[in-house]
Amino acid sequence: MNGFVLTEMTWPEVENALKTARMAIIPVGAHEQHGPHMNESCDAVLATEMAKRLGAALYPDVLVTPTVNMGVSPHHMNFPGTISLRPETLLALLRDMVGSLKRHGITRVLFLNGHGGNQSTLSIACSTFTQELGVACYFAKTTAAAKTAMKEHIHSTLYGHSCEREVSEAYYLAPHLVRPERLEKGDIVSGGRWEGLRPGNPIQGFYPYEEMTRNGCIGDATQASYEIGQAIVEEALEGLTAAVRELLAGPVEAAPPTAEIA
Repeated sequence: MNGFVLTEMTWPEVENALKTARMAIIPVGAHEQHGPHMNESCDAVLATEMAKRLGAALYPDVLVTPTVNMGVSPHHMNFPGTISLRPETLLALLRDMVGSLKRHGITRVLFLNGHGGNQSTLSIACSTFTQELGVACYFAKTTAAAKTAMKEHIHSTLYGHSCEREVSEAYYLAPHLVRPERLEKGDIVSGGRWEGLRPGNPIQGFYPYEEMTRNGCIGDATQASYEIGQAIVEEALEGLTAAVRELLAGPVEAAPPTAEIA
């Protein structure tokens, strides 16, 4: 793959890349339980792999930064090994990254997110940094754009964590994340408080993940395959590539630094 990946470059190489690169992609993941059949680094690794592919598709207009390997995961904390950041910690880290990139002339940033628990924090980051730092910031989930492939291949009513979607993506992008001999369906706890707090309900709120699933999984990972992962990832990359190109074709939508926030 062609592409500007900062962790694989020397400073003279970066200096040369900055002659054409107009956006930085910051992969953002998490370190949290993924049931008995996926490594806890899953979200960070998948975000990294998606960012590298997106960077290659958009070469030489973007560069890919180091990955933020931990995220906002308090709902997984009762499963051993999970490491969770406070939202304000993640915001502080991302602010410093964006500020550093601006020093090098980057005025557009895309947070490419591999973990749903980061979404609300990334939304705040984009609105705040765009106004306060004068850097146009955007965020996207890694494979959310793959709506056609999802509809065709994902049949569980409840999915999204160590399920047929995520395991399939790992088979395609990073198969070392998966323990194929240990694949399990989600062991769902029916009738719990969590059912009324899921997305799409009139009220949403926090609940520990073990209130929903005994084994840390939802969906049916036994239905995962390389082919499903390929369909999801490639459709998502096509959609993300087109969307970023459209952004790069327009003006930088950022307020001057230190703008007042109403």
